[in-house]
Amino acid sequence: MNNYNKIQLQKRLITILNLFAIISVSAQNESKIFQDYKKDRKVLPDFSYVGYHQGEKGIPNVTDYKVFDVTSFGAKPNDTISDKIAIQKAIEAANKNGSGIVFFPKGRFLVNENDDAPTSIISKKGHIIFRGSGSGTEGTELFMKNVLPPADPAKMWTVPPLFIFGSGGTDKKIGQVTAAAAVGEFALKLNTTEGLKEGDWIILRVLNNDKDLIASELKDNKVEPEWTYLIEKGIDVKVFYQIKNIKNNTLTLYAPISYNVDPKYNWDVYKFANSEEIGIEDIAFVGNWKEKFVHHRSWQDDSGFSMFNFRRSTNSWMKNCRFTDCSVAATIAQSANISVLNCKIDGNAGHQAINANGSTNVLIANCVDEASQWHSFGSSHGSMNTVIWKCTYPATSCFESHSSQPRNTLLDGVQGGLLNDRAGGALENMPNHMQGLVLWNYKQTNKPRKDFEFWPPSKVYEWFKIPNPIIVGYTSEGTTFKMEQLGQSESFGKPVEPASLYEAQLKLRLKKIPEWLKTLERKF
Repeated sequence: MNNYNKIQLQKRLITILNLFAIISVSAQNESKIFQDYKKDRKVLPDFSYVGYHQGEKGIPNVTDYKVFDVTSFGAKPNDTISDKIAIQKAIEAANKNGSGIVFFPKGRFLVNENDDAPTSIISKKGHIIFRGSGSGTEGTELFMKNVLPPADPAKMWTVPPLFIFGSGGTDKKIGQVTAAAAVGEFALKLNTTEGLKEGDWIILRVLNNDKDLIASELKDNKVEPEWTYLIEKGIDVKVFYQIKNIKNNTLTLYAPISYNVDPKYNWDVYKFANSEEIGIEDIAFVGNWKEKFVHHRSWQDDSGFSMFNFRRSTNSWMKNCRFTDCSVAATIAQSANISVLNCKIDGNAGHQAINANGSTNVLIANCVDEASQWHSFGSSHGSMNTVIWKCTYPATSCFESHSSQPRNTLLDGVQGGLLNDRAGGALENMPNHMQGLVLWNYKQTNKPRKDFEFWPPSKVYEWFKIPNPIIVGYTSEGTTFKMEQLGQSESFGKPVEPASLYEAQLKLRLKKIPEWLKTLERKF
C-alpha cells in the first residue's frame, strides 16, 4: 500500500472514530426521562399532536383562492381616512364566496379612527387568508388609533379584540361517555353518536367538584378556601378532537385522549361549531398604547389595545406578523391545532403577548417578545397541550400560566426570565396551572433565584401555585428550586438531548422530523 492510500485510510478511520465519539456523547447526554418516555409514553405528556394538522403538515402557501384586494372595496393606504369599513366589506365578500384571500398592499391602513363604529372587525367563515405585504416597516401596517370600549369598565379584561376570526356557530350536545378511556387511547364510547359524522370536531367536557377527582390531580397539594371555582364547580376539562371514524357508538379520534376519562364523573360530548383553514400572514398590527403600563390599573392598561383573536378555529395559522404598542397581541381562544410562527411583539410594554386560551394543541414557535409584556407567551383557561417552542422574552418578563386550569404546557428551548408574579389569574380561579407544566432546556436570563418555589405557602405568596412541574436541562446563573415541589427533574445547569422535546416526540410518532419543522427559521 502506497503512502497516499495509507493516508486516505487513516482519514477514514479518524472520521469513523469521530462519528462513534459523537454518537457516544449524544447517547450519554440523552435525558434519562426521555429514555423512560420511549419505553412508557405516559412518563411525559405527548405534545406530538400540537400545531397545524397535528404537526404533520407545513403551513400552505395558498394561491388558488379568489383575491379580495381591500383597495377594491375603498381602502387606501397612507392617507388620513379610515379603512375599517372597507376591510370589513372585503372580509364579508370573501366569507360569502366561501373562501378568499383578503389582500393588503404595502402601506399604512387606518382601522379605528375617531368616527369609526366601536366594534370589532369580524370574519365568521373558514378558508379565509388575511394577507399583507410584509410586517416590516416597508410592509403592511394596520393602525388602531383608538381603543374599543369595554363590555364592563369594572372588569378590566372585557375590551374586545379589534380583529376576530373564527366561527359564528353554536355547539350542540350529543351525549355522554359510557366507558373509561385512558390517556393515550384514541377511542371514546358514547351512549349515542347521532348527529356526528367522520371529520366533525367534538368537545369532550367534564365539570365536576368530586373531592377524589380534585385530589387525584393536585396530588399532595392542598386546595385553598379562596379557590371557589375549583371548590364549588370543580375540575374543568374542555378539549377539542376531530373524529376519524364512527362505529357502534364509538368515536375513533385523530389525536389521543390527554386526560383520563372516567364515566362516573359525567363526561359530555358536544359537536363543535368551528371554522377551518384560516391564515393570518405578513401583517403588522399596530396599536396606540403609549402609557407606562401598570398592571390592573385600568381597563386601558389591561386590554384597551387588544389586537387579534382566533375564536372557534381549527387547523389554522398565523405567521410572520408583528404587534406593536398593544395591550394584548393575540389570543387563541376555544380553538384547536393552531400554529403561530415567527411573530414579534415590540414597542411599548403592555399586558399580554400571545397565549392559548381554552384551546387544544396550540403551537407558538419562533416568536419573540421584545416589548416585555407583563405576561409573555403562555396558556390559560383550560388550554390543553400548548407548546411554546424556541421563543424568547426579556429577563424582565416570564411565561404566562393564567389560571382557570390550563394543563400540559411545554416551554421548549425557551429563553427569558423566571418571575413568580407574572403567571396571572384571579385568586378564585387558582391554581395557575394544573398538572403537566414542562420546562425543557429552558434558559433563565434574569438574576438567579434561591430555592424558587412553584407552590409557595400562601402566607408567603398566594398568587403562584403550579403542582409538580417537570424541569429538564434548566440553565441559569445559579437558580435553585425547592426540589420536593417538582414532579420530575434532571440536569440542572446543562442542556440535555434531545434539544427539543417537541421535535423528538414528533420524530418518534412520525418516524421522521417533518420537512416544515426542519426548514422553519426564525424571521425576527
